[in-house]
Amino acid sequence: MSDANDTDPPQESGAETDTRDALADRRGLGDPVYQPAEDSGLLAEAGATHARGVACEVGTGSGWVAEQLRAVDAVDHVVGTDLNPHACREARARGVEAARVDLVSALADNVVDTLLFNPPYLPTDPENEWDDWQERALSGGENGRAVIEPFLDAAPRVLAPDGVVLLLVSSLAGFADVVGYAVDCGFDAETVREESYPYETLSVVRLSA
Repeated sequence: MSDANDTDPPQESGAETDTRDALADRRGLGDPVYQPAEDSGLLAEAGATHARGVACEVGTGSGWVAEQLRAVDAVDHVVGTDLNPHACREARARGVEAARVDLVSALADNVVDTLLFNPPYLPTDPENEWDDWQERALSGGENGRAVIEPFLDAAPRVLAPDGVVLLLVSSLAGFADVVGYAVDCGFDAETVREESYPYETLSVVRLSA
């Protein structure tokens, strides 16, 4: 993966977009932290328009998206969470207040105005999983939703009144399935960003109670 110090996320070459496995191939040659790519850029764009108040990026990784949010006028404060200690260190190096927690488990009730999440979503056969931090950043389990669904279960607790979720959804995880689960959790869903690639379609869905 490319260095993440630029304002814009690195773009894939044409050769890399030929198969859906390209994303997994960009694991970073041993880098334990997921670096920003097209999905990160799409989430940052949605945040620039829809984020406000206290914003928390779940699974902040390198902290690149959270760093972009600090420049949004409507955002008062930005924090990030990640289970990966390497990610927390890298995010803090960008000036992002990052806590090492699982999803939103350590956040207080009703405190976040905007939750943003680019979840692990690659469907992965358990027999082919990698036992490292990059695997945790990419693998969404057999159906791609093993992390998304627990996040959606937990999100309502931490959202402030009128709070919103900006969730990156890949077609590989089943767009209709993710939205349907969100609706079952009590959210209204609206697609606010979408980009198509040869191996997947990426969408940012705005969820509100």
